[in-house]
Amino acid sequence: MDWWHHLMQGFATAASPLNLLWAFVGCVLGTAIGVLPGLGPAVTVAMLLPITSQVDATASMIFFAGIYYGAMYGGSTTSILLNTPGETGTMVTAMEGFKMARHGRAGAALATSAIGSFVAGTLATVLVTVSAPFVAEHAVKLGPPEYFLLMVLAFTTVSAVLGKSRLRGLTALFIGLAIGLVGLDQITGQVRYTGGIPEFMDGIEVVLIAVGLFAVSECLYGALYEGRESQQINRLNRVHMTREEWRRSWPAWLRGTAIGFPFGTIPAGGSEIPTFLSYATERKLSKHPEEFGTTGAIEGVAGPEAANNSAVTATLVPLLTLGIPTSVTAAILLSALQNYGIQAGPQLFDTSASLVWALIASLYIGNVMLLVLNLPLVGLWVKLLKVPRPQLYAGILIFATVGVYGMRQSAFDLYLMLGVGLIGVLMRRFDFPVAPVIVGMILGPLAEAQMRNGLSIGEGRWTVFIERPASATLLAVVVLLLSWPLIRRLFRR
Repeated sequence: MDWWHHLMQGFATAASPLNLLWAFVGCVLGTAIGVLPGLGPAVTVAMLLPITSQVDATASMIFFAGIYYGAMYGGSTTSILLNTPGETGTMVTAMEGFKMARHGRAGAALATSAIGSFVAGTLATVLVTVSAPFVAEHAVKLGPPEYFLLMVLAFTTVSAVLGKSRLRGLTALFIGLAIGLVGLDQITGQVRYTGGIPEFMDGIEVVLIAVGLFAVSECLYGALYEGRESQQINRLNRVHMTREEWRRSWPAWLRGTAIGFPFGTIPAGGSEIPTFLSYATERKLSKHPEEFGTTGAIEGVAGPEAANNSAVTATLVPLLTLGIPTSVTAAILLSALQNYGIQAGPQLFDTSASLVWALIASLYIGNVMLLVLNLPLVGLWVKLLKVPRPQLYAGILIFATVGVYGMRQSAFDLYLMLGVGLIGVLMRRFDFPVAPVIVGMILGPLAEAQMRNGLSIGEGRWTVFIERPASATLLAVVVLLLSWPLIRRLFRR
């Protein structure tokens, strides 16, 4: 129980007035950053890195951590209310949360998002506290073959579950894979698929595609087809969760936490994979499948939000115990530690024990702060839905334009965003799901790199993917998922 003694000392440090102030400022700033598409916690922490020369190491790490997980809370707000994901991890939240908002249940969606984030963040912090060395020890054993097949599993799950048909889901997935390959080859550095357009040299921003497919297409679709299709929008009947919604939410929170935590400990795409897998799981297990994609299912918000926050918290495990960052923001946090001359790794718990345990204790405190900050604001946030449709659409477009332009200050990005929005309208009109596009775009380059690394390990032999027990198991699961419809038809006969 030595960890308990250290944790109590960490609470004593984190609960000092100055550190509490830094945690509060980080949580508030992170929530605001999460609302803005395009900025994100990584960019914010990077911009604020110079404060490490003026502020105590413990205080600055508590501040940066508050920004990190605060952004996960804030990103769900605009996803639910405006169908504009602030972070890539909240894209799944937009799928069901916005439909709930359109049918007068925005309050319930925001509430289950905030409470689910608190539950998952707290449980994940407990897991970080008691099992960090154990989890990191097993996660580091995974190699490129396992990572590649893990991403193939995500591709299979998402394309099979989302969309009106498997063919539509796979088509959307391959569109995303094609977009993700534009730019420089990660291995050789060769320029590919840019069509001679210089702006494509650095690839296409995920947030740009997400904003175009979700926010811009929503505005254009409403402008083109509003009045031709019956839609219930901007009708709010309550700002809290009913007993039935509580009953349906808590299992999804626990499942999302269990799915998200392992993914946070490995460099396999951040919080995007677990949120999509959580959504797929809730859709399979739900007793109300008819609500998914129509009126909005609360499990489709509760599970992914929990998975998102659990994965974000879990990134601290390999970061602190191995010095391995599993996300962009974690990499910047690592550079912040290095600015203080602190080397993350197995010896960190001995050389800088007070900082590490104060940081872990601040996660408990920050989760409570974020819950207190977000729940009372539910009633305020849902007032956005009372804005008349033309003004609301104009506001969303301005919001999206500012966010996308702020990423690279490029007018080309704005034209590209509009073009993606038009494609999103066509996809929505013909029932093609947009989520697999994002999954393919995010994980496609990662999967390609891991596949090529795996083949290098196997000296060009494809059998390397079945020679290792973990990769062979993942491959078997993928084959089972792909053949399940056929197997089910045979059983029915």
